[in-house]
Amino acid sequence: MERLTERLRLVPIGRQHAGELWRLHWDESVAAWYWGRYTAQQAERVAATMGRGWQTRGVSKWLAYDRGSGELVGRGGLSYKTLVGAEWLEVGWLLRREYWGNGYATEIGRAGIDFAFGELGAAEVVAFTEPHNARSRAVMVRLGMRYQREITHESDRYALYTITAPSPG
Repeated sequence: MERLTERLRLVPIGRQHAGELWRLHWDESVAAWYWGRYTAQQAERVAATMGRGWQTRGVSKWLAYDRGSGELVGRGGLSYKTLVGAEWLEVGWLLRREYWGNGYATEIGRAGIDFAFGELGAAEVVAFTEPHNARSRAVMVRLGMRYQREITHESDRYALYTITAPSPG
């Protein structure tokens, strides 16, 4: 399930990646959007959950590494989320601060959407973010996603975007 994009190597997250996930969530800019820095135990739990997603559903998040330097850029990909009473295939991304503004989030998002529509045969993919997260919303638009509405998820408000699979032919 490893994928290569133009600049990134995307590696499925499993239990063995807990240390890298912890490092990623210790970046101040990542922690600000994810309710603080991960503890080692949180990173272990999340890495194990993502690994199970790959094993049981064939989909979860990737760690993203720069293909040239091998440096950890961020994470992203797909997961199943229950939103507004239905299960959706959701694409997401997060990057270490030093990689913001260089198109990496769009590259990760595109890889996730291509995987969803190609290998998984999904009809639709969603993404959501806090309404004030202009950077993430701009990525969604660059990916061809359309704003649908504000939703409430786990007591917080989010902007919901969708993209549908291209028509065959």
